[in-house]
Amino acid sequence: MTKIKIVHILHSIGGVDVSLRLILENIDSSEFENIIIHGNSDTMNPFYDKSLNPIKEYKLPISREISIIDDFISIVKAYRIIRKEKPNLIHAHSAKGGVIGRSIGTLTGIKVLYTPQAFSFLSTSNKIKRNVFLYIEKLFSKGNSLLLASSMSELNRGLKEVGFNQNKVLLFNNAIEPIKEISKLSIEKTWPDNYICTVGRPSYQKNIEMMVRVLYEVKKVREIYLVIMGVGPVSGQLESVKKLIKELDLSENITLLDWTTRKDVHSIISKSQLYISTARYEGLPYSVIESLALAIPCVVSNCDGNRDLIIDDYNGYVIKEDHDIIDFSNKIINLLKNKNVFDKFSANAKKTFEQHFNILEKIKDLESIYSAQKNKFYN
Repeated sequence: MTKIKIVHILHSIGGVDVSLRLILENIDSSEFENIIIHGNSDTMNPFYDKSLNPIKEYKLPISREISIIDDFISIVKAYRIIRKEKPNLIHAHSAKGGVIGRSIGTLTGIKVLYTPQAFSFLSTSNKIKRNVFLYIEKLFSKGNSLLLASSMSELNRGLKEVGFNQNKVLLFNNAIEPIKEISKLSIEKTWPDNYICTVGRPSYQKNIEMMVRVLYEVKKVREIYLVIMGVGPVSGQLESVKKLIKELDLSENITLLDWTTRKDVHSIISKSQLYISTARYEGLPYSVIESLALAIPCVVSNCDGNRDLIIDDYNGYVIKEDHDIIDFSNKIINLLKNKNVFDKFSANAKKTFEQHFNILEKIKDLESIYSAQKNKFYN
């Protein structure tokens, strides 16, 4: 049987990298052949399939930032790779992957599945930039690509704001494998045993400044400690976060932890009192899915992605009003002091994961999508 060949195009960092690896490591390698085109300097870790065989990859000057020269070079080189590999389908991940992949799809006639993992126009408060990014999304939505949304919120935004036709939108929720083992930390533990945690670089998206202010309010009522994971090289607001921590006298209450392994992240989440997210937008955040899998209740902002995972007063709390620091802090305090509520949310968190976000079950849905959408252009 001839395999369905899929070329994945992306800047492979953060949740986008996690998403692709989970797909590759779980999809049926006897039916699907995967090839990856990604950035020169995004990830140094090789990609493997379900049978632990290395997957062919090409590296191009694909970066997170807009670069007319590098982006043009990437499109030209990716086009040549596509002509050589002759795939049945292109799966473009993230905004940058979407621009490159859909440009090539237009040139070759190959169908493209586009997974934004949060639309680019959500990434800025600057109205001019937001309108430019939205215009680009609208422009590419008219080609031969389909939106393969990572959450229902992302799908609805694609319909209502970007303008995708109803018959050009599909859904495949981000999903993970069950977390069966918790490894010993590979890093030194420098924080107390009782803590809450989050994963997110200091950035406009993750809105860590609000999280620090929430912690300040909680501290007025009870002792609290926060571990912030994922403070890496693309943390554009790190200095402002550090300044705010100092101003609010929270230096003894917060650990800013650099990038570490997913096993370490799982270990830290599993031992936390709860998980918190003050994000302005998400695709479908893996750290919240991991919290559900580990039966850790969450207190989250009411944004795309978060609201798709946390059901208010069922497996956590969703803070309905934007920037409501007092409600946020009150919900954290209530969850920390009320064991009955915590136990209920914990059980429901685990149930939510098992029913909706276990990739061992959900990968079949993606396999069906790939099979249905494969292009016969090269057959």
